[in-house]
Amino acid sequence: MRAAAMMLGVIGGLFAMLVGFFSYGFIELSTRSAAFAETFGSMDNADLIRVASILAPLMAIAGGAMATARALWGGILMLIAGGLMYYAFGFGVFTVFPIGFCITGGLLALAAGKPDEPKAHF
Repeated sequence: MRAAAMMLGVIGGLFAMLVGFFSYGFIELSTRSAAFAETFGSMDNADLIRVASILAPLMAIAGGAMATARALWGGILMLIAGGLMYYAFGFGVFTVFPIGFCITGGLLALAAGKPDEPKAHF
């Protein structure tokens, strides 16, 4: 289950990175060009989307990478990434798979059979 959680977290993070690139670019273009903002509209929560465009893919990829060694922390990071994407971008055509992969990977990492080995963190 840890290997599946790792793959789902990394793939979900890569998909989230694509969503983040386009969302961040849309916001930057709409703030810099008044004609673009007038034609296509502008976002109400631009700062939240900017932060989520950067943090959600990072947390998903880091959580997926941690899932084999530290399943609890990796699962928590993937669940936070999925929740942040849902809160910032909503549940739509382009966010179905990143959110689904991150939440499924997070649940698999939390449900991993053997507990983490007690190790010093530093």
